[in-house]
Amino acid sequence: MILEEAPAEAVDPEGRSEVPMVPWTVSAKSEAALRAQAGRLAAYVEADTTLDVTDLGWSLASSRAALEHRAVVLAADRGSALSGLSALADGLPAGNVVTGAAAVEPGRVVFVFPGQGSQWVGMAAELLESSAVFAERLDECDAALRAYVGWSVVDVVRGGAGAVSLDDVVVVQASLWAVMVSLAAVWCSVGVVPGAVIGHSQGEIAAAAVSGALSLGDAARVVVLRARAIAEGLSGRGGMVSVALPVDQVRLEAWDERISVASVNGPSSTVVSGDPEALDELLAVCEADGIRARRIAVDYASHSAQVESIREQVIGALEGIEPRPSEVPFYSTVTGGLIDTSELGAEYWFTNLRRTVRFDETVRALLADGFGFFVESSAHPVLTVGLQETFEDASSDAVALGTLRRDEGGPERFLTSLAEGYVRGLPVSWGSVFGGSGAGHVDLPTYAFQRERFWLGASVAPVGDASGFGLGVMDHPLLGAVVRVAGGDELLLTGRLSLVTHVWLADHVVSGLVLVPGAALVELALRAADEVGCVRVEELTLEAPLVVPGRGGVQVQLSVGAPDMTGCRELTVHSRTEEEGSPWTRHAAGVVSGEASTPDAGLSSWPPVGAEALAVDGFYAQVAESGYGYGPAFQGLRTAWRAGDDIYAEVELPEEQRQEAGRFGIHPALLDAALHPAALLDGPGSGALRLPFSWSGVVLHAVGATTLRVRVRPVGEDTVSVTVADATGAPVVSIDSLALREISSEQLRQAQDPTRDALFRVDWTPLPTIPDAPADADEFAVVGADDLQVSEASPYGSVAELAAAVEGGAPLPEFVFALFGALAEGEPVGAVHAATEQALGLVQAWLAEERFGSSRLVLVTRDAVSTRSGDDVADLAHAPLWGLVRAAQTENPGRFLLIDIDGEDKSHAAVPLGVAAALAAEEPQIAVREGELFVPRLVRSASAGGALVPPVGARAWRLATTGAGTLESLARVCPING
Repeated sequence: MILEEAPAEAVDPEGRSEVPMVPWTVSAKSEAALRAQAGRLAAYVEADTTLDVTDLGWSLASSRAALEHRAVVLAADRGSALSGLSALADGLPAGNVVTGAAAVEPGRVVFVFPGQGSQWVGMAAELLESSAVFAERLDECDAALRAYVGWSVVDVVRGGAGAVSLDDVVVVQASLWAVMVSLAAVWCSVGVVPGAVIGHSQGEIAAAAVSGALSLGDAARVVVLRARAIAEGLSGRGGMVSVALPVDQVRLEAWDERISVASVNGPSSTVVSGDPEALDELLAVCEADGIRARRIAVDYASHSAQVESIREQVIGALEGIEPRPSEVPFYSTVTGGLIDTSELGAEYWFTNLRRTVRFDETVRALLADGFGFFVESSAHPVLTVGLQETFEDASSDAVALGTLRRDEGGPERFLTSLAEGYVRGLPVSWGSVFGGSGAGHVDLPTYAFQRERFWLGASVAPVGDASGFGLGVMDHPLLGAVVRVAGGDELLLTGRLSLVTHVWLADHVVSGLVLVPGAALVELALRAADEVGCVRVEELTLEAPLVVPGRGGVQVQLSVGAPDMTGCRELTVHSRTEEEGSPWTRHAAGVVSGEASTPDAGLSSWPPVGAEALAVDGFYAQVAESGYGYGPAFQGLRTAWRAGDDIYAEVELPEEQRQEAGRFGIHPALLDAALHPAALLDGPGSGALRLPFSWSGVVLHAVGATTLRVRVRPVGEDTVSVTVADATGAPVVSIDSLALREISSEQLRQAQDPTRDALFRVDWTPLPTIPDAPADADEFAVVGADDLQVSEASPYGSVAELAAAVEGGAPLPEFVFALFGALAEGEPVGAVHAATEQALGLVQAWLAEERFGSSRLVLVTRDAVSTRSGDDVADLAHAPLWGLVRAAQTENPGRFLLIDIDGEDKSHAAVPLGVAAALAAEEPQIAVREGELFVPRLVRSASAGGALVPPVGARAWRLATTGAGTLESLARVCPING
């Protein structure tokens, strides 16, 4: 509920600048909703001709959540925006529309830098003119290169008259290096920051510069001097050929060292290099065998034996470069995985040129480490197709993205690549795209909800054969129908239980309530498993007792899911009363499978040799004292023995129930009686009321039994295994594990009515602290007054001031504290306005500052929340801050932490410890009271001490309104007479 809108920020019209291409982001929860959303937005834009394209793009990007199904319309003007929206609404493709579905867990970002091949005359020239970030970084690269060359890489990029030729290997490699490094800076400027880098051949030099492993000057030295060695020592002596085969199928034995494997780019992409004549022979063999192969446009043989001839020249030229540990993980295509970049000295850069490029292997290592977006930072995509082939071969949903393309070197192409990643889940800071535009917020149409109503009208259930309703008939006493769900392999079994149709259930009474025994739910699970070809109940956990009402009945549903890769299926049991609008309650959940064996029950010798007979006379009278009200149908225990820790027993199904035993797998009353010997482990009069809770490894080996031999063996605390055989010792049922759990009479009474006590409230419970709290002052910073003295540094006046300090060399803090003290006395509503507006501005500034993406803003209030009944919330002005920040936490996980303290000194001192404890326990909110830490939890209102119950005799009251308006109209309360 939005009570009041925050004041709109004023926009200076003179501060606006034109954006050549504006992204309009649209998202929804489904494809249908996405189309409807586009249609609603198109109608909205058509109806209001005053809307500014840039304002609308900024509002869509900054004030709407990014849902799973996404689209980006690239709007050059109002007309192109409307045409793109219309195509999206109609489900038609359009050149300026990018669509996709974001992955639930998209994975981290890796920057990919290719080797030679992505160059073209005029590459990135348009971006050079339109992107200040690209131009600034390219100038830095130009300055670094000028120490070794007599030309300008800026001129090469512009491609004007007089620029040096891209035919020169030194020009090509140096220019590609500068462009790749500069494009990486553009990606970072829009929030796409790499979690790792990978380079292919010479691309590793760009990767080293971007990761921080080499300074820009050292990287320029490597790229120029090594290319010069290639030009002087290798040019004209060799060549390279791409072969569309897996590396293990490329046979080079006939050419010995004249041809080498230069790189393995993918599951069916191998590049070889060597002597020109040998390569001609290889091409002829490939053509004869129908193998696709092509020559690469280079006249030297990188990654071959020929490179040995320039070893001394390369190592000597690069002597003295100073590699360092990288800021971004560096995955080496020389070694095939993550390496320490302090090893990237002169010897490494020769090895990089000499050895096979293990690109495919390194990509697989990145996939295994959780990377999901591979952004090729180049002037034309060279590796994206091979990357996608590797993803498919590795059964990965990773995404390969390009940056620019041949003859598409401007902002439109970059925004398209950005959009292609965003619609698949790539994290993008759209605020940076609109930075400096002066765009302001405008109203947007509301979400196009896809309403599908599920309410059932009141009706009388007809009586008749289930097959007449399109259902399968179930020949089972507890089930009436079965249906296979269309379009899948799920199954739904239904039935109705009542004391009229299943009289024997009345004999299973616990604490005065008629319960469906756990044995009956197991029987249902076994029947459902048999219906889908499974024979074993891997597990079945009982979550809520199923109470049979004295009048009427309960509807029961068993849902069996589709099989997973191992053939297992999930199973759930629900019920509801027959009252109109009655909710469903889930009573059990488990898994069934198709694998089982028939073991030797070990009960052929009977009675067990050496066992001690136990008295069972009066057993049911004794257990009744603990709350078990077993009637005749469930009084099946006849004899019992003890041998060590094991209990052996004989149980029988009463004569009245035997006529239906053959319709069950095993009659629930008989199986329930087979569990009664477990009570003899502690003595039948122990007083504890324990019911079956979790069954594991249940297999039915024979059906229709009426007399059983039983062995109950303890396998843990309150856990037993149960082996059941017939009168001959042949196995009937085996239960690997059955856990029993105590249950109170109050819990059972609550189960009688699922809607009873449905309200919840927040309760604050103690949180154990952790031994060590962060102590390094560099980990902390403070915005505003530092009453807590959590940092040795002086507090910063704002987030912008802190950001400037970090930009100037101050350490990036892990935690930034913002303290909200008491406001000056004044009009209450005005104080709430001021406090909320202050907090809103702080949260917005924090989210807008990208450099703090890995830091956490800790907002500290004092006495702004109540942690126990009777607590006085002294700071009502800052209490709304908790609701505001909780909303921000929901949309931005891991960016905020809320702490409320009291006035005690030890609570102030416990704040850093509280931060550490909250992070360790993944708690987003915490309260400190007298130095102790508390966290919020939901509890049922009835069990929370009656905190919501008004005092006895108090007059009722209500909030009154004094007229239309905002919060001011809620300023007083009025008693209600009567």
